[in-house]
Amino acid sequence: MSPAERPGFRRVGERQRYDAGFFQVVTGTFVDPQGFTFERELLRHPGAVCVVALEDDGRHILCVRQYRAVIDDEVLELPAGKRDLPGEEPELCARRELVEEVGREAARFTELGRFYNSVGFSDEETYCFLAEGLTETARDAHGVEEQHMTIERVELAAVGAMVAAGEIVDAKTIIGCSLASRLLAGREGATAPGAAPAAQAAQAAAPATPPAAPAPAS
Repeated sequence: MSPAERPGFRRVGERQRYDAGFFQVVTGTFVDPQGFTFERELLRHPGAVCVVALEDDGRHILCVRQYRAVIDDEVLELPAGKRDLPGEEPELCARRELVEEVGREAARFTELGRFYNSVGFSDEETYCFLAEGLTETARDAHGVEEQHMTIERVELAAVGAMVAAGEIVDAKTIIGCSLASRLLAGREGATAPGAAPAAQAAQAAAPATPPAAPAPAS
């Protein structure tokens, strides 16, 4: 049997083990390409959003430092939140979280990409957005952690060094800032080719340099 004809993995069912409200733990049953049946413990999650909130200087972004109970420590990260309102579009969720966490509205939202946070056991998918044209508004903090979080300005170009130094350890923040840097660099590069023809035209218009006079014979 050729690889194209070989059957792939199949999910044949799942049963709920625990309901935590916004996520559920289930046991899934699967069949592998050779017909072997196996089970995996899975976490079903509604998904999330994160926002790279770019200030008008084009260099700094707004991050939050908040307590994360699971590691019993504070983490510097992008504004983010769960997609826990049924039927809410990712961008609307991102706009809501931006107001809740950093008190900003944005004139423009650009989807940067999406990713699975921990595909080994969870189907949580995060949509990442770039927010531009920021204006201040009243914060609408929810929960104990949000009420005590602080807002910090971070230079986007410094994020790589901060990751290497262990100052930023949050995966969505690393991914989101990387995607934003790539998009912004592409915008800058798009304007660069226009300068080349202009420079070539200026060079063509410049008077030719006359050849040097021959040295007198000795």
